[in-house]
Amino acid sequence: MEFTYSGGFAVSQKQKNIAAIHASFGRAHPDARILEISTKSLQSLGVELSAFRLLKEVPSLGRRIPVENVFQGGKVFAEGGPFLDLYEVSPREAKGDPRLRECGQLTSFYFEGVHYRTEPKTAFYDWLYANAVLENAPLAETLAQYDTFSDVEFNPQKSLNCQAKAAALFVSLYRLGKLDAIQSYSTFAGLYQ
Repeated sequence: MEFTYSGGFAVSQKQKNIAAIHASFGRAHPDARILEISTKSLQSLGVELSAFRLLKEVPSLGRRIPVENVFQGGKVFAEGGPFLDLYEVSPREAKGDPRLRECGQLTSFYFEGVHYRTEPKTAFYDWLYANAVLENAPLAETLAQYDTFSDVEFNPQKSLNCQAKAAALFVSLYRLGKLDAIQSYSTFAGLYQ
């Protein structure tokens, strides 16, 4: 797939790239229903489904917080974590917290009193994301109308987790009638075998 890249970090430049990617993909796949999932999306649904905006229920708090905060705050390293105080800051602050880079190797994830393995690599993030979508029924039903996803913010050289991939996995399970696999982390992680 080829498209004209617009350099720069401004939102307008990223949105030009989104439009160019979608147009190029649309020419090759005219029946595709494509959705950008990031805070830079041109569609409000894509913004709502970004990990910075999509809310996940945290029973111990009695409220919902962004998936990004749950994910970053739940990281456990050889020399620190989990950093549950990251539940109380903005998603951008949570993602950029220096402790996430200074506490050694990632050893597990933590959520609501349970530790989760770091393997399969993206399973914990994808599971959190899928659960958050499932908790937001109107978003889940609307998301399931799409079949192709992009994430202009994803950089495979800096991150393993991709909200577009997590959304695609959710839609696959939705269409297969297998949303019950999201209820149990072990069942969900087994999908990666």
